[in-house]
Amino acid sequence: MAAGNSGIRTGELNLRKENIERAVRGFALQSYVFKNSLMVNKSTSWKETYYVETAADLTGGTNDAVKGIPRLANFPYGEVVWNKRTKTMEKYGMEGVVSWEDAKTSEIDVVARTLLRIGRAVAKAVDAEIYSQVSTNAGGTVTITAGKEWDSATIANRDPIQDILDAIKTISIANYNPYQGGELWLNPKDFANLLGNANIRNAGQFYTSDVTKNGKVGRLLGLSVKVSNNVTADEAIVLVAKECGTWKEAHPLSVETIIDPGIKYTIRAWEVGVTQITNPDAICKISNTAA
Repeated sequence: MAAGNSGIRTGELNLRKENIERAVRGFALQSYVFKNSLMVNKSTSWKETYYVETAADLTGGTNDAVKGIPRLANFPYGEVVWNKRTKTMEKYGMEGVVSWEDAKTSEIDVVARTLLRIGRAVAKAVDAEIYSQVSTNAGGTVTITAGKEWDSATIANRDPIQDILDAIKTISIANYNPYQGGELWLNPKDFANLLGNANIRNAGQFYTSDVTKNGKVGRLLGLSVKVSNNVTADEAIVLVAKECGTWKEAHPLSVETIIDPGIKYTIRAWEVGVTQITNPDAICKISNTAA
């Protein structure tokens, strides 16, 4: 570098930009917990329409049963019903600015910390919306009655294993297989209450800690366990991943580094998409009414 020139060469600009963008994507992809539980489909529309099929078995109606049709009688009529729903894309994004001086001389690696927080902010916002949609549209519910919470003062009343099994049963009755891609979503508080339960501590077959990526912390009763602060406390979700819904992606996670040589780096990350809960009965919510 020539004497007296405190700027950055063009080649250095491009290299730093590429490294920053790759780092932001890396941080964000590691931070997604729930997005990976949905199907991810591309979209070219700002509005997306989809259909939710009713889960109830078809019946012939009063005096028009499926069983026992008399000779020469008409067949009972059955009609599958789909509910049409439309959603508009949502944009998620965050940007941060690091001064040239801080990037070069700070005792803290402010660039790395900014990258981490920007990537995490986008991932957290997407996951929070996915959780909200999953929780709101869950087809089944298991209600924990007052006094039987997972942190009940009466230890003998705590029975999280049965609550989870009831959720698995609810999904299975709806003709979904929770043992193929089944997941259990928990808040850190309830995860601690769960692992602190005597039935879990004393019976190793219930829980294994063999998964540690993208929020997965182990397996319980055949379900992959995911822990996130986006889950509402005193609430848990059991679902069949990929089958329960879709993330419609109009624009994938993108990163742009805007470099003002000798002055600052602006790091911007964004993505555009929307959550579609297409199979609500592949989801069961465990809810604590006393919370």
